[in-house]
Amino acid sequence: MNDLPKVKLAEHTISQHELDGLADWIRGNPQLTKGPLTVEFEERFASHVGSKYAVFVNSGSSANLLAASAALQSGRLRNNRVLCPAVSWVTTVTPFLQLGFEVRLVDAHPSNLGLSIDDLENLMIEFDPAALVLVHVLGHANEMDQVLALCKKYDVLLIEDTCEALGTSLAGGKWLGTLGAMGTFSFYYGHHISTIEGGMVVTDDEVLYQLMLSLRSHGWSRDLSEKTRSALQHRWKVDDFSNYYTFYHDGFNLRPTDLQAKLGLSQLDLLEDIRRARQGNFEKYAELLPGFWRQSSDVKILSSFAYGTFVEDRAKLAESLASNGIESRPLLCGNLGRHPFWLKRNSEFRAPVADMVHNHGIYFPNHARLDFNQIARVCEIVVSDSNPVKFD
Repeated sequence: MNDLPKVKLAEHTISQHELDGLADWIRGNPQLTKGPLTVEFEERFASHVGSKYAVFVNSGSSANLLAASAALQSGRLRNNRVLCPAVSWVTTVTPFLQLGFEVRLVDAHPSNLGLSIDDLENLMIEFDPAALVLVHVLGHANEMDQVLALCKKYDVLLIEDTCEALGTSLAGGKWLGTLGAMGTFSFYYGHHISTIEGGMVVTDDEVLYQLMLSLRSHGWSRDLSEKTRSALQHRWKVDDFSNYYTFYHDGFNLRPTDLQAKLGLSQLDLLEDIRRARQGNFEKYAELLPGFWRQSSDVKILSSFAYGTFVEDRAKLAESLASNGIESRPLLCGNLGRHPFWLKRNSEFRAPVADMVHNHGIYFPNHARLDFNQIARVCEIVVSDSNPVKFD
């Protein structure tokens, strides 16, 4: 291995200044469990992304679980059938399996790796789902006008998994994650901003918002608006004292801490610079890898999560990159319909684009601390040590 510094997939976004401020805050003996800073972070995050409401939870995966459970317990679904993307993350799909949904997978779009519009409409006709989950893969937008039109046409509730796309915005200014009934985000280390662990669900729907506040904390009513809490007590004939330990929904404990919220508040101030840096890095990769497939989508700002492409022998390329101190990974999970967790319950799912991702997809580092010299190092090895694969 050469002596050049490593090029990591992710670098921390939390500065020493933030850590010092966090230490000073802790010395004041504040409330560390979910408290007033959680509420403040939720309000600021919702305003920042352009949503009415936000619910802070302990991870992006928990955000998906909360959204899935809210969809189920809201009473708005005519059945328990849901469509999920084959190219996504495992905890995009598993909450629906765990909650008893009947899940079908959708192939990916050959340009943006979101949902194949043709496959999506065919499945909406054939399968008649009540809900749809999509992922904005590596920060790129799905074809949202067409997705939203299909959801309206076939009466399907839409959940956006935006854990890889915080900060990507469309031409009209709308941020990804704010277009469906609910949108989920992740603040895990290596994502756009970090609260160490953490996630968020946003919505414009007050009923879903109140339901998620309850589901996040065991199913009780303590965090709810006075109007919603009083209505539940009246419906179920619960007095004020009994209400402390009365559970109205099948809830969880997905609560974050105020320590995480304290970090989240300062991290939000960095987000504008972070998303623009990630876009610039993506553009540099594309410039230096002209002979390789590149992901593309119709966006105003691309808050890129990583740079993905297809090569003939990705294991060989990954080994070559690693020997030069450069990290890489398979392009997400490939085709989830070929993973053991799926095959334990279902038959194997095969689809042309998802299988291409599964067999040939690889992605390279992109984060706000990356510089163009590091990108050039990555691209030099990719060009010299691999052969591109493109769609026919």
